[in-house]
Amino acid sequence: MKLRIHRFLPTTTVEGPGVRACIWVQGCPIHCKGCAVPWTWSPNHGQEVEVEQLARQILEEPEIEGVTFVGGEPFEQAEALSSLGKILKSKGLSVVTFSGYEYKHLQSSQRQDWQDLLTVTDLLIDGPFKQELLDLARPWVGSSNQQYRFLTDRYKYLENQLQQIPNKIEVRLNPDGQIEINGMASQQMLHQLFEEEFYQKRSQMNK
Repeated sequence: MKLRIHRFLPTTTVEGPGVRACIWVQGCPIHCKGCAVPWTWSPNHGQEVEVEQLARQILEEPEIEGVTFVGGEPFEQAEALSSLGKILKSKGLSVVTFSGYEYKHLQSSQRQDWQDLLTVTDLLIDGPFKQELLDLARPWVGSSNQQYRFLTDRYKYLENQLQQIPNKIEVRLNPDGQIEINGMASQQMLHQLFEEEFYQKRSQMNK
């Protein structure tokens, strides 16, 4: 079985609880205004990977406690992600799933693949990003309408601690000079970050 993805990180500390692998799936029909990753909307971009191959890659990282599925829209590839989730959960890892669909819509759906993905998910973060409700006070979410659904007891202990968990970003400089950022940050913070990076590069070129 294949999964179409935009990006895969074997380890991250800003895409859910603890140290995790993170998969950004490719394809999203929701198209939230102000989406931070609109390049993940098209189902024709990205790359296809075998679920079993991806599972092996994830399990090669001994320090991770779980995997995060984000998008794009994970429920558009629910069958492949639920299969991947089953493999990883059998090895003791946890699953955090983001969705632009609201939980009540997912829960009431007759689609078996959606129900299978909910079944393997420990923590669901649901709801579309709403630009007019921008709120970065809570971890991993971008607007105040988005909710945390503790579908198992795995992360239930976090329910009363969310306000104490800060949002963070990670910045990676690839060998080709490309800068990659993930995590939650305000547009102002990102602007300042890139402005500082620009001046640092220009300063280095002038030396």
